[in-house]
Amino acid sequence: MKVVIIEDEKAAAENLKFLLSEIDPSIQVDKIIDTVSGAVDYFSKTSTFELAFFDIHLADGNSFEIFEKAEIRVPVIFTTAYDEYALKAFKVNSIDYLLKPIDEDELKEAIERFKSTNQNVPVNEQFNKMLQMLNTEKKTYKTTYLVQQRDTLIPLNVDDIAYFIIDAGIVKAISFDTKSYIIDEKLEDIEEALNPNHFFRANRQFIVQRKAIKNLQLYFNGKLILNVQPKPNEQIVVSKAKAPQLKNWMN
Repeated sequence: MKVVIIEDEKAAAENLKFLLSEIDPSIQVDKIIDTVSGAVDYFSKTSTFELAFFDIHLADGNSFEIFEKAEIRVPVIFTTAYDEYALKAFKVNSIDYLLKPIDEDELKEAIERFKSTNQNVPVNEQFNKMLQMLNTEKKTYKTTYLVQQRDTLIPLNVDDIAYFIIDAGIVKAISFDTKSYIIDEKLEDIEEALNPNHFFRANRQFIVQRKAIKNLQLYFNGKLILNVQPKPNEQIVVSKAKAPQLKNWMN
């Protein structure tokens, strides 16, 4: 079986290629493509493969653009960290998905489902149905947190929060006017509740609002320093693996 991988992170693409060979040595990766334009050109000329793996965010745009510019005649498995409504749409419309980092057992199950399922609906038609579902089933995001200020509870608008931080095991919201508020929630739950267009999980300690970002500073080994205002007591270091995601998000 021949497959194609659409992925702009070299390490992720090579890892997926390795996992596929471990699961089934007969699987051949025909091509690894890291851009929307390259994928459109490839799909316009080639149809000798049977399955495609699509990352959502690519070096030059969103992989959904590929469906708008080229006819995809084979089943697609998305490798993504996309929100729950997109995942639901993928599943309902027979487009499979895998959350990163990819688990070998889940990949194996996806391959088995592909082999056992008769793919009768053209992928572009599936994609259109998926977009319709995304447009009608919008997720609502948290707009305020009820925080304590001395002996009073006040509503804190998320637009006024520069970043969330774990400080000595305590989750705090730091406002643009440098005030600190304790938030009685896990950082993972806060990340899930916030609009991902406005807030980014930089690392294990920080969730940063877009408006708070001053600049990105190149760091060693492909890492980035995220400089924000107000300035925290410690540097916000973004890992090499997450740096491309941050750049795409800021674009």
